[in-house]
Amino acid sequence: MKTLENCTVFTDFVFLGLSGTQDVQQGLFMLFFLIYGITVIANLGMILLIKMDLTLHTPMYYFLSNLSFCDVCYSSTVSPKMLADFLTDQKRIPYNLCVVQMYLFGTFADVECLMLAVMAYDRYVAICNPLLYTITMSRRLCTQLVAVAYFVGLVDSAVHTCSTFRLSFCNSNVINHFFCDIPPLLVLSNSDTFINEIVMFTFIGCVVGCSIVTVFLSYSYIIMTILKMSSAEGRLKAFSTCTSHLMAVAVFHGTLLFMYFRPSSSYSMETDKMASVFYTVVIPMLNPLIYSLRNRDVKGALKKAISTKLCSV
Repeated sequence: MKTLENCTVFTDFVFLGLSGTQDVQQGLFMLFFLIYGITVIANLGMILLIKMDLTLHTPMYYFLSNLSFCDVCYSSTVSPKMLADFLTDQKRIPYNLCVVQMYLFGTFADVECLMLAVMAYDRYVAICNPLLYTITMSRRLCTQLVAVAYFVGLVDSAVHTCSTFRLSFCNSNVINHFFCDIPPLLVLSNSDTFINEIVMFTFIGCVVGCSIVTVFLSYSYIIMTILKMSSAEGRLKAFSTCTSHLMAVAVFHGTLLFMYFRPSSSYSMETDKMASVFYTVVIPMLNPLIYSLRNRDVKGALKKAISTKLCSV
């Protein structure tokens, strides 16, 4: 670190992590290593399965494969560093890598949020306008929707990262968290963070708000359409699909709202770390299960792939 005009300029940050007890850290390492392994295998496996099976080459599974890719990247910005820190007492991260981690995490968090909205719109078209589904959800439109999600994520994350690291961190470089996130860095800074809070509420509010509104409107029309169905089996199947998606949306958006839409004065370190664990580590593992493995088409494609592999041995 360097001292400049009564301000200590740190070249790195130190995480306090989830626990300071060595035995607990070893247990957490095993737990989160297992979760991260399942996350990577399940999501990469889903991408490969969708790519290999021609019956899954539809808009719905195109979005699922992009969501799986996002989940792998999203989790990988946090989990490897967190796992490494469980095995060492010096949980340090260089200043520049902290900037990169925040930027990548923010980008994929935004993409994840917007992909949930895109998937809700896809289900709206499929259920409410089934005859026009293949025309409406053209390959070009699907590609454009995914591209817009990534563009918004890249720009939005750049705004937050730049506004956060323009602050000064003179008093301490110890972050009471396990990765470089906006709220704990705002708490750590000795600068006035009012503008940062306004920027955070505004930009994240726009992304999350657009996603929530899209999901709400899509499912409002979906529910009305389902209630008009004459087939009880069809209604049950559609409601089951909607329930799984809405549950995942509620969990993801609920934790985001809890984390980012409060003033820094009400920031609770320990509580927010637990919430962060859920949406950075657990949700990426759950997504391939709640979106895909409960799906009959995916199960059929998986069984076919396994049987083909066994027959070729």
